[in-house]
Amino acid sequence: MTETDVRHTGSEAPAFPQDRTCPYQPPQAYTEWRGESPLTRVTLFDGRPAWLITGHAEGRALLADPRLSSDWGHPVFPVVVQRTEDRGGLAFPLIGVDDPLHARQRRMLIPSFGVKRMNAIRPSLQGLVDRLLDDMLAKGPVADLVSAFALPVPSMAICELLGVPYGDHDFFEECSRDFVGAATSGEADAAFAKLYQYLHGLVAAKQAEPGDGLLDELIARQLEEGELDHNEVVMIALVLLVAGHETTVNAIALGALTLMQHPEQIEVLLADPAAVPGVVEELLRFTSVSDYMVRMAKEDIEVGGTTVKAGDAVLVSITLMNRDAQAYDDPDVFDARRNARHHVGFGHGIHQCLGQNLARAELEIALGALFTRIPGLRLAVPLDEVPLKAGHDAQGPIELPVTW
Repeated sequence: MTETDVRHTGSEAPAFPQDRTCPYQPPQAYTEWRGESPLTRVTLFDGRPAWLITGHAEGRALLADPRLSSDWGHPVFPVVVQRTEDRGGLAFPLIGVDDPLHARQRRMLIPSFGVKRMNAIRPSLQGLVDRLLDDMLAKGPVADLVSAFALPVPSMAICELLGVPYGDHDFFEECSRDFVGAATSGEADAAFAKLYQYLHGLVAAKQAEPGDGLLDELIARQLEEGELDHNEVVMIALVLLVAGHETTVNAIALGALTLMQHPEQIEVLLADPAAVPGVVEELLRFTSVSDYMVRMAKEDIEVGGTTVKAGDAVLVSITLMNRDAQAYDDPDVFDARRNARHHVGFGHGIHQCLGQNLARAELEIALGALFTRIPGLRLAVPLDEVPLKAGHDAQGPIELPVTW
């Protein structure tokens, strides 16, 4: 295959990303991009062409390839969302930097997100989920499952893990929502500034009076010993706080919605508690809350017989990789009994989600308890009336009215 054989070349390349019309299905146009070629050409909002990787095997290989860069601070790093076009060279820790800086930052945090530590907080998570369900049931239907349940579960969990006062949750949830959902770079900068100042003060307060959260550990182990400076601790805290609840809120809400629309699959979850982790993995594959990952080629790379040139924008489609028929039988079918291992819902390679063990614990406990306690849970509005987030954001419902 030569470059001219790739679908959607030149001016024909369609816009990316696009909005979903069904909460858990890819946008209609995406179905046209699946085929023999593992990549296609798309166009970003500013007119820049980009390669969209759609093949599961090719995507996993590229996400582990050091020739692709995640350096947001690079002057020609691709901009997918208009609100980030004036980033001023700002590179966020962990998610927007390359090795060796990325490896250094990640190495400091890995012990705090290990399976052993996540298992230790499961009883606390279970208690939190039970209290939220008690409150929701006491108030009775109709309820917004996002604000009543999906949002407070990860919000409380990440506050407890980091050592952030949950009493401030309304403030940082609003800042986070304004930051990731801003329409312009000015709005995003304003929300970022408020959140940065809050965390700047919190880190200073913890230096004076240490606690026992992850931030306190970073301060004691890394800041005081000179491995991190104050700004880097604040920025790591910001990334963890936003990422630690933003995607999981959507995953809980979208997972619940998908199950409500496939009631026969709820029986798999209810029949055997040991089946819950497998159901969660299939939901992560099927819903693909993170629709894509952004990269830039540092060198020429051959992909499926096509040359991706140095400097090219590369978007790895998590949604289409998870729906690749070469990787999964009947990929567009939600099958709670499927072995969905090797999905890329958490990404792949060195930037694979650091908090995936926490997210899995939250999803397993939240969804298992939700349908055990309220097996008759159902949508209170038609599916097409559920308001959805835009295609350039983490995928999920803005509100989710439910009844029982």
